Amino acid sequence: MSRLTHVTSGPYAPPAPARELTAVSADGARLHVEVHGPEHAPPVVLAHGWTCSTAFWAAQIRELAADHRVIAYDQRGHGRSPASPACSTRALADDLEAVLAQTLAPGEQAVIVGHSMGGMTVMAAATRARFREHAAAVLLCSTGSSRLVAEARVIPIRAGAGRSWLTTRVLASRAPLGPVTPLARRILKYATMGAGSAPQMVEACARIVHACPRAVRHAWGRVLAELDLDAGVRELRVPTAVVTGTDDRLTPPVHARALAAALPHSLGLTELPGMGHMTPVEAPELVNGRIRELVTAYAQVTQIEQIEQVTQIEQSTQSTQIKEGA
Repeated sequence: MSRLTHVTSGPYAPPAPARELTAVSADGARLHVEVHGPEHAPPVVLAHGWTCSTAFWAAQIRELAADHRVIAYDQRGHGRSPASPACSTRALADDLEAVLAQTLAPGEQAVIVGHSMGGMTVMAAATRARFREHAAAVLLCSTGSSRLVAEARVIPIRAGAGRSWLTTRVLASRAPLGPVTPLARRILKYATMGAGSAPQMVEACARIVHACPRAVRHAWGRVLAELDLDAGVRELRVPTAVVTGTDDRLTPPVHARALAAALPHSLGLTELPGMGHMTPVEAPELVNGRIRELVTAYAQVTQIEQIEQVTQIEQSTQSTQIKEGA
């Protein structure tokens, strides 16, 4: 691809990972995975949204990797993960499980963060055994579980059948986005970001979104148009916090409020005034702060318990060896 897939300088330029690896999903799909930060630090797993890539999380990785092990992966067909004919919520769940299996030790738990389609990935995986084994807590950013087309406000007309029809056509469009031009930036900002978003934020998001192949955008747009993960929300039993922007046109706050009300272990909803759909980019300090809070409250406790268990096992083994040698 000739055009830049992300910005190369500033706070939204993706940091170099400590290591890269490939996770293989249930159907053989190969997923590009990056690991940032100290190897034995508390883990955080990041799942990006539709038309994005690991580069979307640059502001989170840059700040959190100082004292967390940050694991980010490209959804199939996005970023450096090859496209696959299998595009479904089942595939999303399979892929997340593959990443967790590849990057976390048995029983090790992480805070899992999903933005947009990444949040839907978490909901799709809610009943999976490997997800339940590895999820200490969850942060859902700018996402929804159903009725995405009916509630979206990207098309500025009254809600109804006409708006839903047009929204579906936009989501599943095969039209090329082309280079990132001033007009393209204005369109992307209107559709996905708050009016006060800084130019560097808009540029970073535009580079990422325009790099997504149009066939991939089309295939996953069709999945989103028919999404129904309400049952998955009710099965997401780990502590879960929700973040939304009040000016989100793609997944308006009605979705976040429904999630916060339906989650079995809801930690509440944070609504960000004036923010759009790209909350991790638009409000990185707040999103990073929420992640840190979840790690402190849930993941670090889990790690301490695991260390204590290992210590007890080691002490028991040493005691047995001493008795046998006596």
